[in-house]
Amino acid sequence: MEELISALRAYTPDNEQEKNDVSVMLGLLETQENILTRENKTAHFSASAWLLNREHTKVLMVYHNLYHSWSWTGGHADGDADLLAVAKREAMEETGVTDIRAVSDKIFSVEILTVDGHIKKGSYVSSHLHLNVTYLLEADEQEILRVKPDENSGVKWFLLEEALEACSEPWMVDRIYTKLNKKLLSDAWR
Repeated sequence: MEELISALRAYTPDNEQEKNDVSVMLGLLETQENILTRENKTAHFSASAWLLNREHTKVLMVYHNLYHSWSWTGGHADGDADLLAVAKREAMEETGVTDIRAVSDKIFSVEILTVDGHIKKGSYVSSHLHLNVTYLLEADEQEILRVKPDENSGVKWFLLEEALEACSEPWMVDRIYTKLNKKLLSDAWR
C-alpha cells in the first residue's frame, strides 16, 4: 500500500479534476479500511488501461455489458495494491490479448468514477465509487481477440477519435477518454 501512496503523491495532476481526485484518494487510503477490496461498499480502488496498439494510433476497447457502451478495460484491485498488475491482468482477461506491456510504469491518469447500483451474479450491488488509476499499455494489434461473456460482448480496435464516438457514455467521453487522448498526443506524460 505504501508504494501506491508514494505513486499517487509523485503523480503530477493534469487538471483540476485529477488534483482533487488524488487528494481524495490519498485521504481515503489513510482513513478507510478495506479500501483495496469490495468489502468497502462506499469506495474502493480499481485500475484501468488505455490499451494502445504498438503505433499508438488505436485503442482496444470492450463493449461493456453493464454500461451498454464501448469502454476501456479495467477492474477491481481486489486487495492487490500493484494497480499496474491489476490493469494488465484485467486487459488480458477482458480482451484475450496475452502480450501486453506497460508503455510506462507510471500512473497515466486518475479519476474517481461513480458506479450506479446494479445486479451482478444475481445480487444487488449498491452505488459506490471506483478510485481509479489508469495506466498506458500497448499490445500487438494482430493478436486474436475474444470476449469475456460475463463482462463484455465485444472487443475491438478503434482509432483514437473513433473511440470517443463509439462510447455512449457522455461523461466518460467528455471527462475521461478525451483527456486520455489529449494527454497521449501531447507527449506530456513521457
